[in-house]
Amino acid sequence: MKLLVINGPNLDLLGERQPEVYGRLTLKEINEKMAELAKELRCELEFFQSNHEGEIVETIGKAKGKFDFLIINPAAYTHTSVAIRDAIAATGIPTIEVHLSNIYGREEFRRKSLIVPVAVGQICGFGPDSYLLALRAAVGMKG
Repeated sequence: MKLLVINGPNLDLLGERQPEVYGRLTLKEINEKMAELAKELRCELEFFQSNHEGEIVETIGKAKGKFDFLIINPAAYTHTSVAIRDAIAATGIPTIEVHLSNIYGREEFRRKSLIVPVAVGQICGFGPDSYLLALRAAVGMKG
């Protein structure tokens, strides 16, 4: 099983940006934890991060036929990107939306996800463990 993990804008700043909300781990450290778990679960991961919506859309489009599952933290694009939503829907690749924080316990504008209606599920509020839970869920669904 091959999974693509996509991280959106400002997630390259993890560990520095609002650690009280997003934690102290860097994106590299989260990816390393995911890679360790992937070995255990006998699956392959590829990681992609971009601050640019178009790059994320293109990466999703190119994933069709290459990946069995997507795990995405669209970050701020969660609430604004019809393009990312449509790319996920167009590929038909099962997708889990992930967030470090509980988006439903935050500002009102963060409580609406345009992505979740085209995802098989959403995991939020568990910090870096949100990613690990998503990986376990994806493998379990394909299992």
